[in-house]
Amino acid sequence: MWIARTDALSLLGVKPQTLYAYVSRGLIASRPDADDPRASLYSAADIETLLKRRRSGRGREAIARAAISWGEPVMETAITTVRRGKLIYRSRDAVRLAAEATLEETAALLWDAGPLPAQRAAETRPATLCGKAGALEFLAARAATDPPSFGRGPAALATEGASLLSGFCNAITGTGGRGFFHQRLARHWGLSPGGTDMLRRALVLVADHELNPSTFAARVAASTGAPLAACALAGCATLTGPLHGEASARALAYLKRALEAGPDAALTDISARGQHIPAMGHALYPEGDPRAAALLKWMKPAAELRRAIRAAEATAGDAANIDMALAALTVHLVLPDDAPFLIFASGRMAGWIAHAMEQRASNRIIRPRANYTGG
Repeated sequence: MWIARTDALSLLGVKPQTLYAYVSRGLIASRPDADDPRASLYSAADIETLLKRRRSGRGREAIARAAISWGEPVMETAITTVRRGKLIYRSRDAVRLAAEATLEETAALLWDAGPLPAQRAAETRPATLCGKAGALEFLAARAATDPPSFGRGPAALATEGASLLSGFCNAITGTGGRGFFHQRLARHWGLSPGGTDMLRRALVLVADHELNPSTFAARVAASTGAPLAACALAGCATLTGPLHGEASARALAYLKRALEAGPDAALTDISARGQHIPAMGHALYPEGDPRAAALLKWMKPAAELRRAIRAAEATAGDAANIDMALAALTVHLVLPDDAPFLIFASGRMAGWIAHAMEQRASNRIIRPRANYTGG
């Protein structure tokens, strides 16, 4: 819901310049008024969030409690932000970047490292697993043998990051080979040129997303000086949780059921289990996830798939997020069931490494205090 400036000022009890400061700091979203281009409208949801923080008190403990879950920013980063409903990678619009860049080019941007070092064409590993299990096995093996990130410069870490990115693709596919990440993964899944390009775009769209749970886990590991592989492993392990990277698996289950029995039956099943409709809405995007909107637009899904997504949106009263879009891409391209997780983890490898490098450059350990509530 969007409200006029006078209403926003009345609710907040502040002067116009304070309202504008809230907007510039990203605390309140704004957009032009369609009826008056000279005026702006303001997010009522963001204003209510600010008011709740006021009512909870501004003591140190209250601020700390609020910061742990969708609260105030807790650390500085030059890598990624969400601004006015757009995802930004180092001042670049992520959706526009996805229209043209590869994952490797995106990684170079996020790492602020220049072109990535060339990797050997057939970098193989003596592994017995591939897919999700192979990816985790690869990171664990590298974490156990790679040197610490502590005390190493950006160039050395970028070279190691490029090796990790390439090796991660090998681990998923079970083979080496030439080409960009999306090309090698597309060959593994037998995709057409069109499907290969869609995969490229998806990888870039999920490359980073500010301080999400898996990225925070990677930064904590990096703050101790752990190897880059260990930082990525911390991120990947966190991503396996059902409330993070596995949300797309639940969205995929819904889409498959909807295509088989119809959206109404699939939504009834979810309701009967007492569950929420998966992959709907996002706290950072009150007007809809731009990554999902872009991927679905580029995908041009079949009518039945579009109906399933729209039915879920209508019932939830919210727009599909990137997890639903990845699930839809899996159906659209006839990919294996673990594809959403693998696409997400593959793209996010670039972000985990970027944040690990930035955390090491800060030379600060992440060690918050706990508020003891025991006897």
